[in-house]
Amino acid sequence: MAMALNGGVDLALGTDPVSASIPRIQGGYMAAVYYVQRRSGDFYDFVRTSRERVLFGMFDVAGGLQEARAIMVPLQRAFRCSTPQLFNGPTVNETECLLELWLELNKAVMTAAARGVHSCPAFLGCYNEDVQTLTYVNAGHIPALCRAGDQISALGATALPLGLFSHSIPECSLLALGAGNGLLLVSKGVVEAKRRGEEFGIERVQQYFAETVVQSAHETCVGILAHVRQFMGTAPTHNDVTALSLIRSLEAE
Repeated sequence: MAMALNGGVDLALGTDPVSASIPRIQGGYMAAVYYVQRRSGDFYDFVRTSRERVLFGMFDVAGGLQEARAIMVPLQRAFRCSTPQLFNGPTVNETECLLELWLELNKAVMTAAARGVHSCPAFLGCYNEDVQTLTYVNAGHIPALCRAGDQISALGATALPLGLFSHSIPECSLLALGAGNGLLLVSKGVVEAKRRGEEFGIERVQQYFAETVVQSAHETCVGILAHVRQFMGTAPTHNDVTALSLIRSLEAE
């Protein structure tokens, strides 16, 4: 199974987004994995803004890869430039800053769009290692899944996709990640993978995450993509197929 590891979009700076460097975190792991062949506008990125704080995003710019490139590059630049400015200092209000980040990224997409409007579902997260919390905005993206013990919760939309309305107001949510808890985020290409007209679906992602016993974020990502390939009976080429995970160690507390 051909995959590219540790890079959001492994393409050249200037005309395409640059590769993401996945940070190490205390008491856990972060990872992201995608199939090498890219067909559309999916990418992810990570920015460490302080000793205790990591920002990450998964983006799904609408359209084919050639069309999406005009949005992907300025969007990643806005993400990398805005996060250190907004999340800098000892008294950061993560909820307010994440909402402000959504507004900045929304502006970047609408500025770059040829017609001023271009849909980009996204999931933005801020993980605080000191207090083990995840603050997030789900802007019309596939729900992220949070595992706590034997319970799986879906983190549904709290905002509209980026790039649709200049005056839209997002909402933010907060959750605690205890020892052994985890987060799994997949792209639309995972849930829409088909075999004989049947979709893989978010339910199979939930089942996989509930049943997997690995404590590695990397293995969690590789595992779900392997399940997609097994379901389809062939390597997926219908869309970008991507997974991002954050797993806290059982021994973390």
